[in-house]
Amino acid sequence: MLATRIVFVIDKIEYKYFEFNELVTSFWLIKEFLLREKEVYITTIDKLSLDLNRPIAHLYKAFMKPASEDIYKENRYIEADLNDFDVIFFRPDPPVNIEYIFATQILDFVDKNRTFILNSSSGIRKANEKLYINNFPEFVPASVTTSNSDHIREFVSQYGEAVLKPLNRCFGKGVFYLKKGDKNLNTIIETATDHKKTPVIVQEYLKKANNQDKRVIMIAGECYEECLIKLSSEEDFKFTNHRDQFLKKAELTERERYICSEISGKLMEDGLYMVGLDTMDDRIIEINVTSPCFFIKELNKMFGVALEKRIADDVEKLVKKQVKPSSRICAGSL
Repeated sequence: MLATRIVFVIDKIEYKYFEFNELVTSFWLIKEFLLREKEVYITTIDKLSLDLNRPIAHLYKAFMKPASEDIYKENRYIEADLNDFDVIFFRPDPPVNIEYIFATQILDFVDKNRTFILNSSSGIRKANEKLYINNFPEFVPASVTTSNSDHIREFVSQYGEAVLKPLNRCFGKGVFYLKKGDKNLNTIIETATDHKKTPVIVQEYLKKANNQDKRVIMIAGECYEECLIKLSSEEDFKFTNHRDQFLKKAELTERERYICSEISGKLMEDGLYMVGLDTMDDRIIEINVTSPCFFIKELNKMFGVALEKRIADDVEKLVKKQVKPSSRICAGSL
């Protein structure tokens, strides 16, 4: 079973409003581990530091009250060595800016023989959520990554329609639909690239997907059958509203199962144990590794499951395989 002491590095907004929110995946997992009587602490990237080569953090203990379904945190922090914990969930939201990168570099000093980190700090640096898909060119749409506006216009001219995405943002921020002949095309490109200074990815627009993408969960290299489709609103071409009417129960296709089996080895090799794939028309458009939303509330209702329990079970099995029993003599079982 999973070890007894767990740290969640969460987003600053989640820390500020720390109470159970059924739309937040990290809160579901924190609550599940508390119900399993684990010792759970939370922190944020600005509360991580190094004492020479010793990774330390200001940690706030999470807890539940009797007869309450909510989660709480203590007001006072403890300063602790991260090597004294068994598992660290690293789940701050993008943007992956320099502060985010520094946080992963601090976690590089955690003794991986004693403390298991998911997703791994080096893996997150390696796996830009927009670019990592290019490790699997046979499973992705055509794309170009560049700050060169001429290259982008040539791509749009070739495919007729395209989608432009910034490389370090999330939740659909800064994503544009591009169309050949649009009088605003040059302005969009110049704005998005900050006048040829900032690279972006431009992907082929997949008409057959009808502005719908599917979220596929992968834990420890295995894909879950429970999945859903994210719908765009009538005023947009992408999912931007986390509400029930924009989410629809779905099934994995055989092609998606095959894709998951083919990319699994690379994900595990890079320490990407908790992943959310976004697929369209049986192709991967993004691989979310920083703080993927697993839509636990919605999938539980759609499929009649308790997804948070299954994820916790699978993480426990993963930790048991990855961490040597002798590396933490004093640790209890999770």
